[in-house]
Amino acid sequence: MPHTAPSLLVFAGSTRQQSFNRKLAHATAAIARDAGAAVTLLELSDFNIPLYNADLEAQGTPADVIRLKEILWRHPGWVICSPEYNGSYTALLKNTIDWASSPVKGHPDWEDGGKSFRGKVVGMLSASPGALGGLRSQSHLAPLLINAECWLAPKAFALGLAGNAFNDSGALVQQAHRDRVRAVVDQVLWASQRLAPPAA
Repeated sequence: MPHTAPSLLVFAGSTRQQSFNRKLAHATAAIARDAGAAVTLLELSDFNIPLYNADLEAQGTPADVIRLKEILWRHPGWVICSPEYNGSYTALLKNTIDWASSPVKGHPDWEDGGKSFRGKVVGMLSASPGALGGLRSQSHLAPLLINAECWLAPKAFALGLAGNAFNDSGALVQQAHRDRVRAVVDQVLWASQRLAPPAA
């Protein structure tokens, strides 16, 4: 039987061009591919998703929300690179999760709002120019993901002083940082192949 590469979704909770967390997501995707994963690097800027509003939703769930739900559901393991704004995760990331976890009434696939999240294995990374590396954003993101019935990888990594952490090609300069990211990736890949529910 041919070996199938484990599937991994990587994305950052930022759309800013020079975002350290987008850089970290790109570096993580390369590290995960080296680890043998089939990686999808998701850019939230590719999705036209408005600010969540139940009245707007009642007029019809946006097509890009359905597309996002499908991508999340197809990947048993995720790595989220979470920026830190005011000691927490970004409004963009919260809005994305709120839409993706909201049920679509009458839809044969997405009437169950939790379908895209339930049983997913998630590794948390963050990057910041400060010394803590965005660690506080992870402390707020973790209970949100647990509430959505995700499994969290025990290992996480917060990249501090991120302004000096990447080379001109976007790779992490320090081997120690690459090793920390690889450790998170390895846990997500290992656990996602064992904990993810069978496809419905």
